[in-house]
Amino acid sequence: MSKYVHILDLNNAFEASLLDEVLNDHGVPHAIVSTGDSAFGGIENMESGYGYVSAPEEFRARIVSIMEEIREP
Repeated sequence: MSKYVHILDLNNAFEASLLDEVLNDHGVPHAIVSTGDSAFGGIENMESGYGYVSAPEEFRARIVSIMEEIREP
């Protein structure tokens, strides 16, 4: 099993959900990690973002490319 590393930061839950769905469809191993603390009701996410995606290093370029497509206007 490959070691998971921090790949990129996520801005919000919608972005995280969409990326998770696309990565699952492509069979890319990953984990979506929320950095929020429910004790604060998610208010800290407004300052620090939603969280991040981690995955084996060999999938970095693919994940970044997919995220760039998701974030395109």
